[in-house]
Amino acid sequence: MATIGVDLGATKLSAAIFGEDGLILSRTGIKTEGQGGEELGRLILAQVRKLMLEAFQSGIEIEGIGLCVPGIYHQSSGTVWAPNIPGWDNYPLGKELCGAFSGLGLSIRIESDRTCYILGESWCGVAKGSSNAIYLSVGTGIGAGILCDGHIIRGAADIAGAVGWMALAGSYLGKYRDCGCFEYHASGSGLVKCAGEKISGKFKDAKEIIDAFNAGDPLAEELLDTAVKMWGMASANLISIFNPEILVFGGGIFGPAATLLPRIRQEASLWAQPVSMKQVRFAVTSLAGDAGLMGAGRLPLVERL
Repeated sequence: MATIGVDLGATKLSAAIFGEDGLILSRTGIKTEGQGGEELGRLILAQVRKLMLEAFQSGIEIEGIGLCVPGIYHQSSGTVWAPNIPGWDNYPLGKELCGAFSGLGLSIRIESDRTCYILGESWCGVAKGSSNAIYLSVGTGIGAGILCDGHIIRGAADIAGAVGWMALAGSYLGKYRDCGCFEYHASGSGLVKCAGEKISGKFKDAKEIIDAFNAGDPLAEELLDTAVKMWGMASANLISIFNPEILVFGGGIFGPAATLLPRIRQEASLWAQPVSMKQVRFAVTSLAGDAGLMGAGRLPLVERL
């Protein structure tokens, strides 16, 4: 038995055929080039059909289809809210996918990207086999995929894990209104924004800031000192609330900021529940850009989480 996993990003789509052990049997990818609405929906269906045909020709039986989306998938309505995809404010992706492959007896599942990240890591990544694990994704924004006692935490409106909104500053500022305090200071886009408040145009992206930090640039050191404190405090909060076995750091920042993990753990240890803190592992993702794709491939293989 095998599955098809699809990872939809803001600018590209990746898809693969997976064996039950997580081995990628075949994969494909295509740039979406800013497409949205029904056009993007048709593109997704075309890529899935392409892999279905390939599986049939190779004698591979497909059990189900999983899809990772960059936003919120509303389980009750089957619709997707994806702020970076034009025309996907309330897009009926679930209905389209189920309609296109009805009658085939396939398990069809859709989840948010942060959910798929932790499902991928706990299937074939650094959190493999864990029932209590958290994936902290730090890129343009910040979100967390949370696996607790073997179940995904979604919340009443499927928004659980929006940890960029964690209140980590001493007082509220109006500039936190659009993205939250944590994300404002410690996401990739937030680091650039905060740098611009000090010296306009000095850094064009977060990688430049991290490179400058490693070279001893004072502004970069100030920015990342703040980010480390916030990454550590947020980690402590997650550890104290959920008591995970492992906290996995991923997204575009980890990478380049992986060397800061010991400092982040040290900061977290100041704030977290002591017993939980002692037993939790800190790790950087071992799946890099494939965490969402791996999670999508796993979706049809598990009971409703």
